[in-house]
Amino acid sequence: MSEKMIYPAIDIKDGKVVRLLQGDYNQQIDYAENPQVVAESFRQQGAKWIHIVDLDGAKSGLAYNFETIKQILQIEGLNIQVGGGIRNKSTIEKLIKAGAKRVIIGTRAIEDWQWFESLVHNPEFAGKIVLGLDAREGKLATSGWTEQTEISARDIAKKVSSWPIAAIVYTDIARDGMLIGPNYAQLEAIAEATAIPIIASGGISSLDDVKKLLALPIAGMIIGRAIYEGKVDLRRAIELAKNYDN
Repeated sequence: MSEKMIYPAIDIKDGKVVRLLQGDYNQQIDYAENPQVVAESFRQQGAKWIHIVDLDGAKSGLAYNFETIKQILQIEGLNIQVGGGIRNKSTIEKLIKAGAKRVIIGTRAIEDWQWFESLVHNPEFAGKIVLGLDAREGKLATSGWTEQTEISARDIAKKVSSWPIAAIVYTDIARDGMLIGPNYAQLEAIAEATAIPIIASGGISSLDDVKKLLALPIAGMIIGRAIYEGKVDLRRAIELAKNYDN
């Protein structure tokens, strides 16, 4: 397996860097006014990739914070994957044209599987689409996590195993932003169900969590609140991942 990647997260709402607890729009923590400054600081600490979510977009289905995201995409030396409210081909093309290396599709993939399948198999998007699987107790949620389904995340991961998808971002909603540790068992089950690289998201609260995740058969992890609140040193986490003996 290639080098495991640390993805510091920038969640944007109304142009500012925030975190939602368990995806609840009523439980918001504000961290910074300027997402571009935050992204630049992550780059200086050694980040190769940044994970950006347009929270307004996730809820509305519109590219609400596009101009703010576009400014981050102009930073030299960073690879950016963007998610949140990306529900059509034109928005994907717009983001890629602006410099996004990968685009994350969550809600529309689950609600319109035929559309998602044709999108992924379009040569124009080969290796540029990430499937976002956001789950509560293994069952998927959509529309900024406001709609709950009975669809199994593991079944979907298995179904796309041979598709030309760049990665699957698996988020455990109950743990997201809560600093209570990842759901290791669920992550391992997802990783074993598919050949697509898995990126873990939700609950990372310490460097011990980072070390435990590095031992799983996953491709990387997204860290948000723990970085902002000083519980995980980003530079150190990146070093651990870089030097991890696969």
